[in-house]
Amino acid sequence: MLEIIIFTILISTILNLFLRQFNIPTIIGYIATGTIIAYGFGLHDVKHNEELKEIAEFGVVFLMFTIGLEFSVKHLQRMKKEVFIYGGLQVVLTTVFFTSIAYYIFNIEIKASIIIGAAFALSSTAIVLKLLNENRDINKLYGRKVLGVLLFQDIAVIPILLMITLFSIKDQAVSSILLLTSLKAVALIVGLLMVGKYLLEPFFHEVSKTKSNEIFISSILLIVIGSSFIAHKLGFSYSLGAFMAGMMISETHYKYQVEADLIPFRDLLLGIFFITVGMQLDFAIIYENIITISLLLPALIVIKMLIIFGILRFATDKRTALKSSIALFQLGEFALVIFELSFARGILDAELAQILIVIVVISMIMTPFVLKNISQIADLLYKEQDEDICFHSKHDQDMTNHVVLIGFGRLGRHIAKLLQKEGYEFIAIEHDIKNIKEAQKQGLPVVFGNAAQANILESINIRDASAVIISLGNSQKLQHICEVVNDLTHNTKTIVRVSKIEEKEALEELNLTHVIVETQNTAMAMFQEIKKV
Repeated sequence: MLEIIIFTILISTILNLFLRQFNIPTIIGYIATGTIIAYGFGLHDVKHNEELKEIAEFGVVFLMFTIGLEFSVKHLQRMKKEVFIYGGLQVVLTTVFFTSIAYYIFNIEIKASIIIGAAFALSSTAIVLKLLNENRDINKLYGRKVLGVLLFQDIAVIPILLMITLFSIKDQAVSSILLLTSLKAVALIVGLLMVGKYLLEPFFHEVSKTKSNEIFISSILLIVIGSSFIAHKLGFSYSLGAFMAGMMISETHYKYQVEADLIPFRDLLLGIFFITVGMQLDFAIIYENIITISLLLPALIVIKMLIIFGILRFATDKRTALKSSIALFQLGEFALVIFELSFARGILDAELAQILIVIVVISMIMTPFVLKNISQIADLLYKEQDEDICFHSKHDQDMTNHVVLIGFGRLGRHIAKLLQKEGYEFIAIEHDIKNIKEAQKQGLPVVFGNAAQANILESINIRDASAVIISLGNSQKLQHICEVVNDLTHNTKTIVRVSKIEEKEALEELNLTHVIVETQNTAMAMFQEIKKV
């Protein structure tokens, strides 16, 4: 077993290093790793290994949790038209269309048809948003439309997972199942929301006072796994409980630090999930159905794009609608999750599941290449100059040309007052809960987080900041934080306060605009006062 683990890690590492050269997502590398391991070690029947499947399912759990973190009520209110109108229409119309095709043309059983139609309505949130952020297109007009549609697709995952649970229940009346499920869902949602509203903030406040990363991370794991366990006991998927836990935490001031701490667990377990998917690919079935796959994939892409284009054409200009439809052409990671769970629950047969999984994987492989050249592809279909309109709101992740304050002690607070007085927009990161509470009372934009983590800095859009001010006093993490900031902000003005000349010398190799030595400046000021005597 140890030999298999070592080879799995080795193969996935080498494969992903190679695939990253072509901007192919790591998901594909994990699936390929699973296939290589399955055929290389004769583990093609690993689908019967329930222990591995349960571990792998927690990759989806943590993915749903991090998605839940993005679903604050305020965020949804700001984008209600993009999310609920455009996104809602896209999911409903696409689901109905593909369900009808599967049922009436391919004679697939109705439950399976509904699941297939719903899965085809989803796109890859992970890949698309990552690429739009890298391309700086997320705040363009088409980027905002795409984001809204993706947000609703992520919401739609919850009822789809519930459908799989309902469809897999045998020998019970549908009406009694729906009634019982509804009551349980209300109990779960109300219970978790009440806990989030009245207990979560005080709980994290006490945890943060310990200043222990281990306790903080364990408390997050407790909330995620505990919520998932409660949901599972009530007959729902683990993912639903995790999503609710993410929504609860999204309303607290600890959201950014929680997200940064959970990403390593999420990525590791999600990697295991996609490796198990790869282990179940049967090339004999794929070979027998290669013509079907070759015909279905382009037809699916064109139909999905036409539906999205048709919806958005009434809300925006033709080119924006076209680019949005191109960005959302693919199937996503949740389609893989849905097909895998449906196969495991007996809703889809093995051959159909194989065909669908292969279509999903190929469309995901195509996505980075398509999005990288989206303007050129749009030019082929409808040539018109991009207006390059960008949209920004006061939401932390949408800020540009703002000042980032790292550290909100006495010096940080004084700097904040000066920035406010001059009308500068700023956001601060602080790890001391006492300083956070003081800032909250004054209504200042201060978030809880460890600035040594790149994810925290990226969450407040540090790449688009006009300046970064680091005022941490005698923090032992100063060097590490400066290195992380330097990696993210090569062209941003960065000002650092250090205590002594040795600290300044240690930072000389970094691209820091200005390093102020506290003792040196204090000595100079005092010397100038002496000269006045």
